[in-house]
Amino acid sequence: MEEGLKTADPHDCSAYTGWTGIALLYLQLYRVTCDQTYLLRSLDYVKRTLRNLNGRRVTFLCGDAGPLAVGAVIYHKLKSDCESQECITKLLQLQRAIVCQESDLPDELLYGRAGYLYALMYLNIEIGPGTVCESAIKEVVNAIIESGKTLSREERKTERCPLLYQWHRKQYVGAAHGMPAAKVDHETLTEMVKPSIDYVRHKKFRSGNYPSSLSNETDRLVHWCHGAPGVVHMLMQAYKVFREEKYLKEAMECSDVIWQRGLLRKGYGICHGTAGNGYSFLSLYQLTQDKKYLYRACKFAEWCLDYGAHGCRIPDRPYSLFEGMAGAIHFLSDILRPETAQFPAFELGSSKRD
Repeated sequence: MEEGLKTADPHDCSAYTGWTGIALLYLQLYRVTCDQTYLLRSLDYVKRTLRNLNGRRVTFLCGDAGPLAVGAVIYHKLKSDCESQECITKLLQLQRAIVCQESDLPDELLYGRAGYLYALMYLNIEIGPGTVCESAIKEVVNAIIESGKTLSREERKTERCPLLYQWHRKQYVGAAHGMPAAKVDHETLTEMVKPSIDYVRHKKFRSGNYPSSLSNETDRLVHWCHGAPGVVHMLMQAYKVFREEKYLKEAMECSDVIWQRGLLRKGYGICHGTAGNGYSFLSLYQLTQDKKYLYRACKFAEWCLDYGAHGCRIPDRPYSLFEGMAGAIHFLSDILRPETAQFPAFELGSSKRD
């Protein structure tokens, strides 16, 4: 992988396909092995990204929020508190543009408000509660809720789906364009979030898979970004919040679809590859402690271990975290410690794209 990275785009600083994703991989390897060498390698890569922030995007996966959040965490682990706080301060300076309802910023994970929200939550998980104050998180959550209500009214779906989101004029279904699990008040959860989840549930195909967008009737994609491998995370989160067995049952049904159709020739990465699909099994194992799901995760890991042996399509960024080899390595490392798997928790998957 390191040899291949010599040909990677030197200007791609994103977590999705660029150098921040490689920094995240080495941070993961440090977490699994406690080898300080990996943490220092992670620092090398994140320094490269922090020198090249461009301000064009604001999300964790595809914008400046990712390098800043990952940089803050790495510096914190190295006890470089001044550098860590500088990253956090720069991240919070982006907030005003995020919450502005007059902006044309979308709400989804890859390119919108939910992607910025994830960066804030990531800091509180990795550094500690209160690293980002709850009021800042709540402000972003409220902006996402209000935007979802507005589109639902415009599309005349308020009663059926109180929160509706789109990207490039399509209402996509999948984890890549959804929103992360965040603290929402009880009334909003029961009156808006829950019926919106149920609206997505009712779009399920007979096979148990889900469409790529609410208007699409083609049962084709079985990816983390589109289809059952993304929706399963939404269903698991719904079960954790509402404690209704229907959500867990349907998450298990998603797992069966992934088991049947989820070894992808599209690649080995997280977004639309076998590693991302394998994470659905690890997440279900963590939730249920049913070893069937750990077995399934291990079988998908075996496929990833035979990297390059299946005639898979070579992705545009073959060594990246979300498209290529780095994603497969990240998944394989979590197989070693399934009880503490650190897949980014992009869990509420109901919105936008391919």
